Amino acid sequence: MRTSLRALAATAAALLAVTALSPAAQARPEPEAPEEFVALRSVDPTIIQEMRYTTAHTFLGERVDGYRQPVCILTRPAARALHLAQQRLLRQGYSLKVYDCYRPQRAVDHFVRWAKDLDDQSMKGEFYPRVDKDRLFEDGYIAEKSGHSRGSTVDLTLVRLPALPTRPYRPGERLAPCFAPKGERFPDNSVDMGTGYDCFDTLSHTDDPRIQGLQRANRQFLKRTLTEVGFVNLPEEWWHFTFRPEPFPDTYFGFPVHRRPVAGH
Repeated sequence: MRTSLRALAATAAALLAVTALSPAAQARPEPEAPEEFVALRSVDPTIIQEMRYTTAHTFLGERVDGYRQPVCILTRPAARALHLAQQRLLRQGYSLKVYDCYRPQRAVDHFVRWAKDLDDQSMKGEFYPRVDKDRLFEDGYIAEKSGHSRGSTVDLTLVRLPALPTRPYRPGERLAPCFAPKGERFPDNSVDMGTGYDCFDTLSHTDDPRIQGLQRANRQFLKRTLTEVGFVNLPEEWWHFTFRPEPFPDTYFGFPVHRRPVAGH
């Protein structure tokens, strides 16, 4: 009897041990960032960072998957090129401000899931007032892959110094169209580019002929400054630039936006 009880106790203990260890055993380690990736702040701490996708002020109306900390991560050549552009801009009384840098594939997957949910249109009034959500894929606003995931693409703008603070977005507040006059759309300390960031509208095309005067001049100033240090603008988005040549032209990474993956790089 004692032998049988000891055997049962040993079996139960083994089962408990397996149950306790199984979640850890099944947990997958976070993907690592290659040595070529760095936190932009370690290369240039003067560039303003307003990492939108760590907040609810996005076209989804919530924080985006994979964005755990508001830190801009880029490949080292892209970060160094931004540093060079920033040095030139500071002498002219301006600063760069980044909205998004490296974007993990899980974030892109989040965009795709959201775009397929036609019932969720909570942020339409600001980000895509004139675009039917069922056309976001067809019109090219959402795709299953993003150059941001390769690490050398950045979304950014210009800020006139001294930089005024941008107030935080309050979930549920009244939305104004992203192409409304600067004084009517969501406040941003960016110079006037004619639309806000992530505006799903043809007015966001860098050279849209309807954008004239100071707005056009601001877009061209940003484009010219970044082109001179090796970036190429996406014509459909005045804020979107990719450094060339890309260190990883064919690789889409999945490590989270967090200081840990690039610590010590």
